[in-house]
Amino acid sequence: MTITAGIDVGTGCVKAVLFEVEGERTRWLARRVERIRQRDPYRLAEAAYDGILAEASLSRGDVAYVATTGDGESLPFHTGHFYSMTTHARGAIHLDPTTRAVLDVGALHGRAIRTDPRGKVLAYKMTSQCASGSGQFLENIARYLGIAQDEIGALSQQGTNPEKVSSICAVLAETDVINMVSRGISAANILKGIHVSMAQRLATLLRGVGTRDGTVLVTGGLALDSGLVLALREAAAEARVEVDVRSHPDAIFAGAIGAALWGAFRHHKLAAQPELALVS
Repeated sequence: MTITAGIDVGTGCVKAVLFEVEGERTRWLARRVERIRQRDPYRLAEAAYDGILAEASLSRGDVAYVATTGDGESLPFHTGHFYSMTTHARGAIHLDPTTRAVLDVGALHGRAIRTDPRGKVLAYKMTSQCASGSGQFLENIARYLGIAQDEIGALSQQGTNPEKVSSICAVLAETDVINMVSRGISAANILKGIHVSMAQRLATLLRGVGTRDGTVLVTGGLALDSGLVLALREAAAEARVEVDVRSHPDAIFAGAIGAALWGAFRHHKLAAQPELALVS
């Protein structure tokens, strides 16, 4: 039995998970997500790590491997670091074994990842950091409209005449939204339009990595945005891509989950072949 931790330091949130791994059997011991909100992400990551240990009644000495992903490579207590596309793929497979592609939609970018049944990355494409198809952009718009973040998805689904945002530049897109408000466009139609625009760009990324069918799991900070998930399903149908776009209640933890599970794999491999540690 091995205890491993996964810590995903993102732009908007820090996610931390703790797993017990024994062969193919895994058991989730604890999880925690913290919004950064201008706080030091590394101090927040350490606090989140100590928090999940306390929740599981464990100490740092009980953990065999602390795996980081995202921007967590500089954490002083980590054992190893994994690329986020790799961890999101593995985490998505853990949450939904039928997953064959991942749409990771975070604070600053969207990313499509095609994976095999084991979580190995076969191809990926990412939007630019400036793109308006990001969580930070959507959060800024919701704040301007006076809408709470957890209300975005439901309100978007009420839109019947969406006003699409044409610009891929977040700054210009925000100007577009201000003009929409001045023209009397409803918040529901503005949000629906933003979701449609985001979904079409993300669907293009899916096609770009060769995804034509199978399950697509949405991960990242916008994974639970029901309006975006619906728009993705509609965009896929419009593009005649026969995929099943899904979310999962724990999809925000996908990167941290994948880090913890890859950490367990690497720990066992190093235990079996200690000479690998000399070249790692």
